[in-house]
Amino acid sequence: MLIKILNRSCLPAIVRCSTVTFCVASALLLQGCQTSGSHHRSWENRFRSELPLLGHRNWVVIADSAYPEQISAGVETIYTGADQLDVLRTVLAALNQYQHVRPIVHLDAELSSVTDSQAPGVTAYRTELNRLLGNVPINRLPHEELISKLDEAGRTFRVVILKSNLKIPYTTIFLQLDCGYWSAQQEQSLRAAMSRSEATPK
Repeated sequence: MLIKILNRSCLPAIVRCSTVTFCVASALLLQGCQTSGSHHRSWENRFRSELPLLGHRNWVVIADSAYPEQISAGVETIYTGADQLDVLRTVLAALNQYQHVRPIVHLDAELSSVTDSQAPGVTAYRTELNRLLGNVPINRLPHEELISKLDEAGRTFRVVILKSNLKIPYTTIFLQLDCGYWSAQQEQSLRAAMSRSEATPK
């Protein structure tokens, strides 16, 4: 007796099984094709492989599902198909592991005013987001202003957008990368010393 197995996403044609053993093996392979876990891990592997190349003035954006695809030359969008806060956890852990960069966090100013009646789940989302970010300073700017910053940065520097499946408005997290081993205070001190040196008569 012939048993027909069809999976449109994995096989271009019908696979005909002549033995029970072969049919069971084929079914397991088809089930594996439908598993989304490998897809979710692929974005993580891709991001981790690119992270050593990223540095000061690059951006990493963890976006909600309605975030627009941008066409600036330096902007790359990667669809994760994953929960946004899970993506954030992964990104923060990776940044902490490499340590050559540190994130400056920007959030949409509009997020603080969105209510549960407008977007169910937003209060719980804000609570978990604040827990994940901890004591990290947060800059809140209007959404359109942040989009403009990315457009401008994308003309010269790399911007990586990791698009999630979250469906709550104004939840995109913008991580502007800064040098992990040289602080803003150190930079200011250096510039001040250079200015004093230039002002000293030779």
